Amino acid sequence: MDLTEIFNMGADIIKGNSDENTTNLDSNSITNALSNIFNGKDGESIDLSSILSKISDGNFSETISSWIGNGENKPISTEGITDLLGEDKISEFASSLGINLDSAKKALADAIPNLVDKVTSGENSFVNDMLEKVGGVDGAMDMIGKMFK
Repeated sequence: MDLTEIFNMGADIIKGNSDENTTNLDSNSITNALSNIFNGKDGESIDLSSILSKISDGNFSETISSWIGNGENKPISTEGITDLLGEDKISEFASSLGINLDSAKKALADAIPNLVDKVTSGENSFVNDMLEKVGGVDGAMDMIGKMFK
């Protein structure tokens, strides 16, 4: 599974929600909008350190743990998704799709938990693929350790 497949899944989730503003959008446009907020344009990717800091502060740890673990995914509110991703990224997402900010927040709050769940579960998950490339969990921990020496 690669990032394009993940963003395509996100597009399907967003198109399948109950918001009239998003159900008729073009799947490729949604995929591109998701890619832009996570990969960024002109090198401006989402600030993962900021997201990890918010998670470690405890604000989202239980919710995100439910997405990663087995079982039911806990929902995230539109305010929570805004705190997690940032108002600028959500505004960029809304603007690129020509939808209002509320619809963008709802779409992302629906999609993100499901995407995290899908990329972190199962043997063929995105995370497992990444870990395999660096020598498993031990290889990843070794790599992280070297980064902070």
